[in-house]
Amino acid sequence: MARQFNKLSALELRSKRKPGRYADGGGLYLQVSRSNTKAWIFRFKFDGRERQMGLGATHAVSLKQAREEATRCRKLVVDRIDPIEARNAEKTRRALEAAQAKTFKDCAEAYMKAMGAEWKNAKHASQWRNTLATYVYPKFGNLPVQSIDVGMVMDVLEPIWTKKTETAGRVRGRIEKILDWASARTYRVGENPARWRGHLDNLLPKPNKVRKVQHHPALSFDEIGTFIKELRSREGPSAKGLEFLILTATRTNEVLGATWDEVDLAKAEWTIPAKRMKSAKAHKIPLSNRAIAILQELESVENSKFLFAGPNGAMSNMVFLNLLKRMKRNDITAHGFRSTFRDWVAECTAHSREVAEMALAHAIGDKTEEAYRRGDLFEKRRRLMNEWADYCNQPSPKFGSVHTLHLRERA
Repeated sequence: MARQFNKLSALELRSKRKPGRYADGGGLYLQVSRSNTKAWIFRFKFDGRERQMGLGATHAVSLKQAREEATRCRKLVVDRIDPIEARNAEKTRRALEAAQAKTFKDCAEAYMKAMGAEWKNAKHASQWRNTLATYVYPKFGNLPVQSIDVGMVMDVLEPIWTKKTETAGRVRGRIEKILDWASARTYRVGENPARWRGHLDNLLPKPNKVRKVQHHPALSFDEIGTFIKELRSREGPSAKGLEFLILTATRTNEVLGATWDEVDLAKAEWTIPAKRMKSAKAHKIPLSNRAIAILQELESVENSKFLFAGPNGAMSNMVFLNLLKRMKRNDITAHGFRSTFRDWVAECTAHSREVAEMALAHAIGDKTEEAYRRGDLFEKRRRLMNEWADYCNQPSPKFGSVHTLHLRERA
């Protein structure tokens, strides 16, 4: 009687060259392709349908292993279980287990790596990492991302919601984005527990009801002449950098990151590229004669790509704050000079609000107005900045009081 099982020998397995199927018995076949690759298949009938299931290539699955797998599959058929469906279910189970093993921190790191290209500078990435490391990871960074629920999110947010509202809002948004990413990657299922609208807004007070206002002290504009005179008595790039910041009404990071290839001295223009602007839009600034003079002084002594260079490249973000401390002006900040400039425009000039706001690189009007406003009022801004430089060069008529620029707390 012919053998019904184990028909193939190891020698036959190696010698078979002709394309086709060679039965080993019990539904197990050796399949040889036209390109002489060899693989195992299991053929069976289930619910009246002929089906076949691949068991792997012969170089990966031995004859013994193929027979054992075929035996397992035949038992499943006897038990009215489709071997193909059973294998798919097992794959799904393993994938779910692997997904559940992904921690929140794993997903956060993967999200930041995937989305980092969208962030305009390294500072943005650093802020993400710092806030997650400070507020989130200690609570549930090492827990499976699938297990994150609203109670855990509230444990992070409640202690800081009324004390550091702006930071708390950003932390919540970052948790939400990471969990959305994890859901899209099938690492978790279900509602996003960090969602605000229709969810956390029922558990936490609205940010605008509890947000504290942080006061950035600013010099009264009628003191600016005296301040500039004292500033010019000091040596070093930090003093020149702070005066340049005042004359251009720009931000600290914009000045400290400025490079020589952004400046056209012949045209008296400085163009800050979009990647360095808070608005993510390039900002062209007209330079006054005094601003040009500062750069010309630096150009003759500095050997760096940065306008205001420190020993190791760009100066620290703390350089202006430290300078103000040495000047015994702990009552004001570098950022506050933008407020000084804005108040001077309103109180002492006839320049329009639009010109002043554009000089500060602020958005003007809504999206519709922005779409129709093609110009940047550059020539009007040039006249404004020259007048500001002239005003800063005059002795202060009197000593005014310090006023404050109200800005929301920053993370």
